[in-house]
Amino acid sequence: MGSGKRGLLAAAVTVVCAVTVLAGAGTAFASVPPDPSAPPTASGSPSPTLPGSPAPGAAPTPAPDKDLEKIRKQLDRLYHDAAVATDAYNAAEEKAEKQSARVDDLNERIAEGEKKLKRLKDQAGAAARAQYRNGGLPPTARFLLSDDPQQFADSAATILNGERATRKLLTEMARTQKELQADSDDAAARMKKLEADREDKAAAKKKIKKRIADAELVESGLEKKEKERLAQLERQAAHAAQTAWVDTGVLDGISDKTSAEGKKAVAFATAQLGKPYVWGAEGPDSFDCSGLTSQAWAAAGHPIPRTSQEQWRQLPHVAVKDMRPGDLIIYFDDATHVAMYAGDGKIIHAPRPGRTVTVTGAGTMPILGVVRPNG
Repeated sequence: MGSGKRGLLAAAVTVVCAVTVLAGAGTAFASVPPDPSAPPTASGSPSPTLPGSPAPGAAPTPAPDKDLEKIRKQLDRLYHDAAVATDAYNAAEEKAEKQSARVDDLNERIAEGEKKLKRLKDQAGAAARAQYRNGGLPPTARFLLSDDPQQFADSAATILNGERATRKLLTEMARTQKELQADSDDAAARMKKLEADREDKAAAKKKIKKRIADAELVESGLEKKEKERLAQLERQAAHAAQTAWVDTGVLDGISDKTSAEGKKAVAFATAQLGKPYVWGAEGPDSFDCSGLTSQAWAAAGHPIPRTSQEQWRQLPHVAVKDMRPGDLIIYFDDATHVAMYAGDGKIIHAPRPGRTVTVTGAGTMPILGVVRPNG
């Protein structure tokens, strides 16, 4: 085969390899076939063609839009999976914190119960020792052996009071022991739940890191121009979704008036613009989506659940046509993203890893519904 034909073959192989890598979204790097025209390595085998590196005399061929669109959708899926895991992580962390606080309370109660039980036992012991000092006779026996009428009457009252005190002491000891055992059992059960919550938290953390790493691997396989084009495709998709949403007339007649609390929540969220998204973060330097909304409403004096799923489950729902600034828009069928409505058809939210708190159209993602924290 002539040298000209070999050069064309090398260029063709490089283009095929590049498209294969991009279509596989970063997962096919290890299986890229070697360029048969590449110079041999020290081991004698041809050097593998690196993604994006041109063959001699050939320029890199950017992936076509259809392949970049596949990559965009793949990245959306990976980051959505990371968001699902982030919600699970945040929920497990919240449960673990509550269980830990409850266990601490129970441990304090157990310590107090043990002190009380010791005090009651000391009282019972003192009563027994007093009886021993009186010759070992119980008060009733001493009462019956008395010949003094006044002593007889005094002893009758003493016996009655003594019996009452003894019954009260024994009853209190039994109740204290029962409460102590119940608190101990409760603490043991809650410790098991705490360990389970910690395991759930660790599993979610592992999944988050894996999905983000997968997404970063996909993005790292793109050339600079491809990344720029991918960002452009993302903007175009967001613009198309927002336009379609607005064109439905959903914003017709919506008022931008809100409550004093809503204004405070929006002001807090606005002050966070530009801060990075970090999964599990609640500020002050970084946030995830529900970390931003929960902290905004806490700053407004109205605490709400930590996760987007619990915000959707617990907070009052309102119709989209009735939403007002400060309300929270919940996205996706599994309620794994949340943003704050800021008015004029826009939201403030912490989008995903690698992005910052930003303002965008409220219709750029599929809306599940709207909740009002102070509704």
